[in-house]
Amino acid sequence: MTAISCKDLCKTFHQGDATITGLDHVSIEIESGEFVCLSGPSGSGKTTLLNAMGGLDTPDSGEITLAGQPVHSLSKSALAEMRLHNIGFVFQAYNLVPVLSASENIEFVMQVQGVDKKERAKRVSETLEEVGLAGLGDRLPAQLSGGQQQRVAVARAIACSPELVLADEPTANLDSKTADQLMALFEQLNETRKVTFVIATHDQRVMAHCKRLVRLEDGKIVSDELQ
Repeated sequence: MTAISCKDLCKTFHQGDATITGLDHVSIEIESGEFVCLSGPSGSGKTTLLNAMGGLDTPDSGEITLAGQPVHSLSKSALAEMRLHNIGFVFQAYNLVPVLSASENIEFVMQVQGVDKKERAKRVSETLEEVGLAGLGDRLPAQLSGGQQQRVAVARAIACSPELVLADEPTANLDSKTADQLMALFEQLNETRKVTFVIATHDQRVMAHCKRLVRLEDGKIVSDELQ
């Protein structure tokens, strides 16, 4: 079963008089349960492709299909609804709400989804344990280490049982040991929950954990290999 399909995506950006190619006729299909890394140097298009997959950026042309829905042609409200129910995001900067506890950060998206209070509490408890943070749910982000904050972000992403988790440079702010622990967690969730991961990275340590490595250069896919 296909988790997400991208066909002939093109995207350009303008900086002054210069036109920069973000995506140059990119096509890729990712099956449910895959563990994929998008790699390449800065400016290669990996983050642009990831953002297009998540509906955070709109390609100039091409088609994206997620959970049977044409992402590229949805209205803003329909796109927001699709993101809410089908995609989990893990960002480099964690993006946790500083005044909310770890549990409240995880619960927030489920509240927006309309999940009832009892079910929310159950999922928060389960995901905190799953990511190794049992007993730390009452702590504010500032009371947690960087690695712990990123684990809260992962718990928030998976608590909603999304079709797809998109992670943009998730290890960039972590030391090597914590980065390896985070990738081991991703692998565990991929195996036990069958979560589909697409990770944009230039970190060789991250690439070593991925089962499929897609390399981009100048907005084009130059290789796509199983590892």
